Amino acid sequence: MIDGVELTPKTVASIGRPTYATLEEERQARKIGLAAALRVFGRLGFGEGVAGHITARDPEFTDHFWVNPFGKSFRQMKVSDLILVNHSGDVVYGDQPVNRAAFVLHAAIHKARPDVIGAAHAHSVYGKAFSSLGRKLDPITQDACIFYDDHVVISEQGGKVVFEVEAGEEFASKFPKGKAAIHQNHGLFTVGTTVEAAAYWFITMERSCQAQLAAEAAGKPILIPHESATYTQQLTGFPESGWFQFQPLFQEICATDPELFE
Repeated sequence: MIDGVELTPKTVASIGRPTYATLEEERQARKIGLAAALRVFGRLGFGEGVAGHITARDPEFTDHFWVNPFGKSFRQMKVSDLILVNHSGDVVYGDQPVNRAAFVLHAAIHKARPDVIGAAHAHSVYGKAFSSLGRKLDPITQDACIFYDDHVVISEQGGKVVFEVEAGEEFASKFPKGKAAIHQNHGLFTVGTTVEAAAYWFITMERSCQAQLAAEAAGKPILIPHESATYTQQLTGFPESGWFQFQPLFQEICATDPELFE
């Protein structure tokens, strides 16, 4: 239920989540979704230098993922800029380098969790601030309930640039399920069964961090009871909901930035 409208996998399916006749069509759709998500992140101010990355698992070569190249602005990303990387860190399609930190963390997650199609991480301001607290989000708003009992806090490797494969594997071992992780002293990491869902979970988690920091600066927030938080999580936090709630952002960025399709 979102603002009184019931949102379920069935209703989302009836609205028209696309299906694909070929793997090539599905690959192109994932790449378009990835380029669009990166541009949305740029528009929302999530870029910070060369930090941050979103990945999309390839539908055919499932031990490979598409990712933004190292040093390319989120706001300028095009489908043709995306590079394909295998789980060993080799760029197998494209002629630009991969961010080593992107490879280490994302490859570990994609390898450990076959359910993950998309994964997102950026050095967003409120995610960074909240991560320094070393605690989970509280259920203080409807949006925060999306993550109720569905995210983890990972202290291992927190605050350290993760370059070693073993460090990435340790991170992944602490994130065996759920849609999000708060990496202590680092920031937010979200995953989804689509790249669009992973991107939306990141956006709304960033805003939930902002809301909780603001509420706690003003006083002591009242928590939503367990039963209500669980109910809300089940109705707003399922995978198809993440895909669907990204669609308005997708529509906007496609209208204003048609060059992303190039």
